[in-house]
Amino acid sequence: KKITVAGAISGFLAAVITVPFLGTEFVPTLEEGSIFIGVTMAPSTSLEKGTETIQKMEQVVMGYPEVHEVVSRVGRPEAGSHPHPVNYAEIHIELKPISDWKRFDDKTQLVEALPGDLSRFPGVQLNFTQPIQNSFDELLSGVRAQIAIKIYGENLTVLREKADELSAAIEGAPGLVDLSVEQSYGQPQVQITPDREACARYGINADQVLELAELAVGGEVIDTIYLGTRRFSIHLRYQEPYRDNIQAIENLLVQTADESVIPLAQVAKVEKTFGPIQINREKNQRRWVVKGNVRGRDLGGVIADIQQRVAEKVNLPPGYYVEYGGQFENQQRAMGTLAVIVPIVILAVFIMLYMTFGSIRHAFIIILNVPLALIGGVFGLLIMGEYLSVPASVGFIALFGIAVQDSMVLVSYFNQLLGRGRTVDEAVREGATLRLRPVLMTSVTTILGLLPLLLSSGIGAEVQRPLAAVVIFGMVTSTALTLLVVPVVYSIVERRHLKAPSNSREEQATNIEAAERDEPSA
Repeated sequence: KKITVAGAISGFLAAVITVPFLGTEFVPTLEEGSIFIGVTMAPSTSLEKGTETIQKMEQVVMGYPEVHEVVSRVGRPEAGSHPHPVNYAEIHIELKPISDWKRFDDKTQLVEALPGDLSRFPGVQLNFTQPIQNSFDELLSGVRAQIAIKIYGENLTVLREKADELSAAIEGAPGLVDLSVEQSYGQPQVQITPDREACARYGINADQVLELAELAVGGEVIDTIYLGTRRFSIHLRYQEPYRDNIQAIENLLVQTADESVIPLAQVAKVEKTFGPIQINREKNQRRWVVKGNVRGRDLGGVIADIQQRVAEKVNLPPGYYVEYGGQFENQQRAMGTLAVIVPIVILAVFIMLYMTFGSIRHAFIIILNVPLALIGGVFGLLIMGEYLSVPASVGFIALFGIAVQDSMVLVSYFNQLLGRGRTVDEAVREGATLRLRPVLMTSVTTILGLLPLLLSSGIGAEVQRPLAAVVIFGMVTSTALTLLVVPVVYSIVERRHLKAPSNSREEQATNIEAAERDEPSA
């Protein structure tokens, strides 16, 4: 008995010690059989230049014999579901069947080879993902990558500098690939700043200067024409020769208070500069994003390394802070929810067992199989090379339920045999022997039912495999421990209970018979 109990405790402790080494992720990456490349070019890139660049990249990609076809999209589509600027493009690569491949053995090798040929285009940032995964990541955090490190603050210049500093600090972290900083700065701009003292001398309002610039350069809708059911806006602005360069803008005429006209250069400063292409906000604050993907390592481990490097190398001014989004944020939220719900459910099961058996010790013996079921599940993930994820957590919940069911089968029958006058040893031996087949049949049918999920290699198998690994390996150890540990613990607990001064053998049998009348048949 001592060896059995000591072995079970040792296995449980070994499983607990192994958990931190499993690695964590939100949901396993689904293999979609295609490649999706997000291409971010310089903010000053025109639509024509961006299209030319993407067409050249398409030709490079089509040079791979494993590629079947390539479809690209540049800029913003007509339906505004994905509002991208013209310096952003998407390349969708459809692959040939793996049996027709010549140079590479799997898609991972192809993805690792593509950046070498595509990164030779200047000013281009590449993000390798998959079509569904790309949409999934964007829905989670608004960023088209698995990891989104968001820096919040007020000053755009400080945000950009700290984003570059953070990117340099985490570059080279094991498992972190496709690292890039949000390309929201570098758009050529003409900046017109009113000289308020000069405006006051001429009796000109500063708003008048800005309205002139808006009308001359950007234009203004002054009226609408209706032709039948069709409506046309009348858009008025200066002709191109009078607004297409800084000198022309400086020569725009502004009317003074005495109705004379002077050049715009006398009451405003006109200069060419670089500024943000867009200002992104979240939580009512400006934010800048450093993004990346994970390859060859678990998401939780990569984030832990990133957090350590950021804490050691990046100093943020007061009012600025970092938040980790993407799949990591949802993984933390899901695990936090499970950390609250699972103990509550186990407590509720314990209360229901107590109400069924009318005994805390019997409920304790049954619920004891829950932590023991953890052993096989943990080592199953380790053997199969899977990470602790939401599907694996669901597998543990299912495993705990089956473990409780098997324990109930044994304990309820032990109680019946004690009620018939058997001794504790007789009840344990006879009950374990007679209930061996029901327990084994429950476990074997569950294992056989989930075995195809564990061995499957088709599309979607990545999500199913962690759940199947937890339940199958957990059932193997849980069944063995149920048949060995539960009888031993039941024997130890019942012997001590019978030796208590306030409980005679006859009282024990009477209590068990009374409990059996209220419990369901095993």
